[in-house]
Amino acid sequence: MRPIRPFAVLATATLLLAGCATPPAPPAAPAAPAAPVGEIKGSATRHDAASLQRLVAQAQVALPAGVAGAEPWFGRWSALPAEPRGRVPVVLFLHGSSGLSLKAIEEWQRWLAARGVASVAPDSFALPDRLTYKSPVAKDVYERIHALRASEIGAMQAALVQARWVDAQRLLLAGTSEGAVPVARHDGAGFAGRMLFAWSCEDNYFVQAHGTAAAPERPVLNVISSTDPFFSPANAWLGNAAARGHCGAAFAQNKAATVVLIAGAPHTLLNLPAARHAVDGFLKDTVLR
Repeated sequence: MRPIRPFAVLATATLLLAGCATPPAPPAAPAAPAAPVGEIKGSATRHDAASLQRLVAQAQVALPAGVAGAEPWFGRWSALPAEPRGRVPVVLFLHGSSGLSLKAIEEWQRWLAARGVASVAPDSFALPDRLTYKSPVAKDVYERIHALRASEIGAMQAALVQARWVDAQRLLLAGTSEGAVPVARHDGAGFAGRMLFAWSCEDNYFVQAHGTAAAPERPVLNVISSTDPFFSPANAWLGNAAARGHCGAAFAQNKAATVVLIAGAPHTLLNLPAARHAVDGFLKDTVLR
């Protein structure tokens, strides 16, 4: 038997020790992106009598052909034709945080008018020094805005039911983004249905609690992007790890609810073909029967 040389013993010991050594730790997972810095401007979050009057007067209106003449009409409530003819279904639409300056709203209202449906979008910025924000900000700030927007529904609805061109039995309530939150929380009374665009009806950074009114058997349509930059899991600072990014859970018991998830769509999706197709079907099911 050949003697074991010292260097062989050393080599064997080194291999044994190497086999028992703790492997290097895996690289740390990258940190989640930090939330952007929010910003607040203005301070007013409650309408008074004067601002509610302006809310209605400055509302953006689209009328289908035959109501104000041979052609569709578009303009402000304060400039409505003196002698509208007939009664038509109407969508009461609450704009998002960009206000009525978002051209997509006018485009959508004109499309509705071509379908025989009038629409009215009250101007929330009729309130002087109205609070505006760049997200994210504190939840209590958002909730003051949500309460402000909720107060606009009743004020505009009261004006609509008095208008001679409005069929009060065929009113729809709709909103997008910021404007969709009070629509989701509304119980639907006085409306044939609700449409919620770009809102997920879930707890997240935008609300203290989503507070969606399920309103079983009352028609509701939810249209949102699968990658909505604010209210889907694509938002790294959403504030809800279990979020699904749509209103399916909130309306799980409502057989008259429809949820449309559009893959890869932007936040403003009113005029996408898939969104218009869904709205067209909803109109036929609710106010164009």
